[in-house]
Amino acid sequence: MPDQIQTPEKYEMPETFGGEVKALLWLGIPMALAQLIQFSVYTVDTIMLGRVGPETLAAAALGSVVYFLLWMVGAGPVMAVSPLVSQALGADQTNQRDARMSVRMALWVIAFMFPVLLVLIIFVEKILVAAGQDPVLSKQAAIYMMALAPGWPFALFVMALRNFLAAIGKTKIPLVLITLTVLINTGLNALLIFGLLGFPRLELIGAGIASSLSYFICFLMFVIYIERDKEAREFKLFENFFRMHWDRFKEVVQLGFPISVTTIFEGMLFNACVLLMGLIGKMEVAAYQIALNVAALAFMLPFGMSMAGGVRVGLAAGAKNAQGLRRAGLANILVCIALIMIFAIPIALWPDGVAAIYLNVGEPGNQEVLALVGMFLPIAAAFMFFDATQVAANQMLRGLKDVTVPMWMTGISYWVLGFPVAWYFGLHTDVGAKGIWYGLLVGLVSASILLGGRFYWMAWRKA
Repeated sequence: MPDQIQTPEKYEMPETFGGEVKALLWLGIPMALAQLIQFSVYTVDTIMLGRVGPETLAAAALGSVVYFLLWMVGAGPVMAVSPLVSQALGADQTNQRDARMSVRMALWVIAFMFPVLLVLIIFVEKILVAAGQDPVLSKQAAIYMMALAPGWPFALFVMALRNFLAAIGKTKIPLVLITLTVLINTGLNALLIFGLLGFPRLELIGAGIASSLSYFICFLMFVIYIERDKEAREFKLFENFFRMHWDRFKEVVQLGFPISVTTIFEGMLFNACVLLMGLIGKMEVAAYQIALNVAALAFMLPFGMSMAGGVRVGLAAGAKNAQGLRRAGLANILVCIALIMIFAIPIALWPDGVAAIYLNVGEPGNQEVLALVGMFLPIAAAFMFFDATQVAANQMLRGLKDVTVPMWMTGISYWVLGFPVAWYFGLHTDVGAKGIWYGLLVGLVSASILLGGRFYWMAWRKA
């Protein structure tokens, strides 16, 4: 017999739109804040490295291209946890064994991937130089990547455990743990980047070491919490941890692979544009890194909320509740758009003020970068509406375990439509660096239309 869940009513779907919005916010606000705060690890790194200098910031941008490629490869198995767990509990509120197998096998997939992906790091410098990047920056980026790499599996382990906890309605304590992680990272940055309190001044390498240590500590805190929380403990995630469930391992890979490819299609468009900026100039790379960090930070609120929306859709799908599924979908899209507007409006109105957070406005060497950031940010603000729409639709399709068609839709949006526009206008017209941002805008508009239409067909037409 499966283990018993203490509070099965939390998996039931409300019968009104207002009730669904309330349930989504109850689950999603802590997830959105946790996602925002977790990403601020990279924001803190960017701000602190910006104080070292624009060239150091540009090297960090190049290293981040490789790191996030590896992160996106592993993101699929991790994101598969939410639909697998939520649909299992939506169908049978007492089925803890099924949920346990999904989480465990997701962790094992990441563990198996790590040694293979480490091999790629050896060639980072050569890959960047071959892509036309500055040799000095490429070497610094490779060293930064080496310092970041040990934290890669722990960052993904944390995300998998967060998705599991969200599926069983546990979001508040994870928010606290993520906040502690950011504070720890900030303190380690101060010690290792700037050499405070007698520590060596490691600058770029110090930022990488600080991030890796922070994610390792965060993982330990999540394990301790799951083992101590009364409800989470009943799933027995870490008992007989080395027992493999190969059928579920295969299912995680099969569901996670299209999610990874989808994430790579989107994320690598933004990172490939770093390389395009690098073909224009160092200052453009530094400015792009700042503007992209602002846009990504804004994206974290709807991203976190959309994951909660995916859980709600998964519960409804598991329970075969078509009306509940539609309510959950509509509520998720509207709330995600509202959340990103909190960032988009001030970014559009005060781009120069936002840029000044990252670089010292009194430093003459920063003036070119500041001017470029002020030019990039209004375009970033313009595409945020579409970014919120596409991520909400994408996460809800994952909640339905619909991942293959969305994979191709994102590939078309970002690489058939978006990237050629960025490449042509950025490198072959007088528009220059600004044209690269137009390519990003085209990609996100296309994705929001295609993915939103796909979810509408799945929820309203097919159901």
